[in-house]
Amino acid sequence: MLAAMVIQSVHFTFAEKDSEKAEELLRELRMASLTEDGVMSFDVARGDEQPNAFALWEEYKDRAAMESHMATEHFQRLVVRGVRAMALQREAIVVVPL
Repeated sequence: MLAAMVIQSVHFTFAEKDSEKAEELLRELRMASLTEDGVMSFDVARGDEQPNAFALWEEYKDRAAMESHMATEHFQRLVVRGVRAMALQREAIVVVPL
């Protein structure tokens, strides 16, 4: 069986006092993630009407590339010890293309 592309969609909500710091960390995460071999795309967006809400759309070559991404220093620093620690809400879903 061929390795299938994996897409992860993540939505975060932050307190108003944390939203600027969250944007800073997520911008840094995007730039670092785009240098990884298995990352096909990595987009970050901020709510227009809800500026404390952020959405990430991540496309990986395969599940191994996604797991490799989550093991990087920048993921651990910016996500695990950064935005996840600040987030009021987090919802993530992993899907594969049909």
